[in-house]
Amino acid sequence: MKGAEQRNRPAAGSTSAEQRYWDDVARAWTKGGPDRLWRAHSDAVNLGLCARWLTRAPIRRLLKTDLFDEAVGEGLWTFLMSRAEVVVGMDVSITALRGAASARPHAAMACADVRRLPFADDSFDAVVSNSTLDHFHSLTEMAASLRELSRTVRPGGQLVITIDNLANPIIALRNSLPFRWLNRLGVVPYYVGATCGPGPFGRMIEEAGLEILESTAILHCPRVMGVRVARWLQAHATTTLQARFGRWLMTWECLARFPTRYLTGNFVAMRCRKPSREAA
Repeated sequence: MKGAEQRNRPAAGSTSAEQRYWDDVARAWTKGGPDRLWRAHSDAVNLGLCARWLTRAPIRRLLKTDLFDEAVGEGLWTFLMSRAEVVVGMDVSITALRGAASARPHAAMACADVRRLPFADDSFDAVVSNSTLDHFHSLTEMAASLRELSRTVRPGGQLVITIDNLANPIIALRNSLPFRWLNRLGVVPYYVGATCGPGPFGRMIEEAGLEILESTAILHCPRVMGVRVARWLQAHATTTLQARFGRWLMTWECLARFPTRYLTGNFVAMRCRKPSREAA
């Protein structure tokens, strides 16, 4: 991950510097394809969440706020296309956009910053934002992003949003340590920003003018352990053993049923709706 190490973290408040940083990260990942097994598991968990939460009624226009998953793997694109007539993907990184578009030449994609979306009010019927808002320097920027998502989704539209879960003690410890150290040790491959737990995140969502319909925690296997085992298996194990490992990873998701789910889940997930004008 040379490019990511050269720019150890994106410069605060500079969209162009952040874009260069995430371009470096996307370039390294699309070239080397690291953590394929773990990312396949992450995609499967996010897909399961969207399958449960996104309405089965046809969605006219849907916004996907981050294309990193689609640039380095399958991501959620095929599934989202099955639920919506039009899916618009966006990312601040041009490299990620190109990587995602290379396998989807006719897809609608835009280079955009979620804190300042270039879309008109009420442009989308649904938004899927998985781990996009947790890569900024401050919660103020997360709140600004939520207000932008609220602005661009139509009244009655729905949003599925996930962020790193600060209520998980492992995530809290990680975020309390200097990113430079963790990056050098290989614990985190790219910048992880300010985040919060379900309570503060829920209040932030409501302050953005959205109502919460449902919340949970996802991806319960400890990430540091899971990623390291996945890397070894990806390099040395047969495809059969890799598939068994994938099934074993998914068994951890049973922890979402317990009251302790926010202590074990790596991500907070919220299903939200923008109230109709009549309700407002």
